[in-house]
Amino acid sequence: MHAAMRVFDGLTLFLGILAVAYIYLTHQSRLNIEWAGGTALVLSTLLCLLIAGYLHFVNARISTLPEDYEDAEVSDGAGELGFFSPGSIWPFIVAAVVVTVGLGLAFTNWWIVAVGAVALVAAVCGLVFQYYWGPETH
Repeated sequence: MHAAMRVFDGLTLFLGILAVAYIYLTHQSRLNIEWAGGTALVLSTLLCLLIAGYLHFVNARISTLPEDYEDAEVSDGAGELGFFSPGSIWPFIVAAVVVTVGLGLAFTNWWIVAVGAVALVAAVCGLVFQYYWGPETH
């Protein structure tokens, strides 16, 4: 966790300095500020700041992880990581519906976006509740 925090702290600082320098230098040119690049750099800086803030927030609430020790072994991090459904079709369905909604947005076909949004809600419900109905009911 500490290594990831340092990476995103450094990346935030680097992108912030780069954004300021880019906006200043393009402002000095004869064409004035180049807004696309400046906006992209500012938004990248804010995204890295968001991730760094999240990592700092989580790090304050958890104990030290095995990967934070210099002499840690791979086996120190062994154990159960969670339950992942091995035979579920729902992640594929959710991805297919998201692609459908994205294509509807790209081609400005609002009826495809509307139908896809309804299908997305149904697919997410299927993904979340897959073990509450059918043969796998607990």
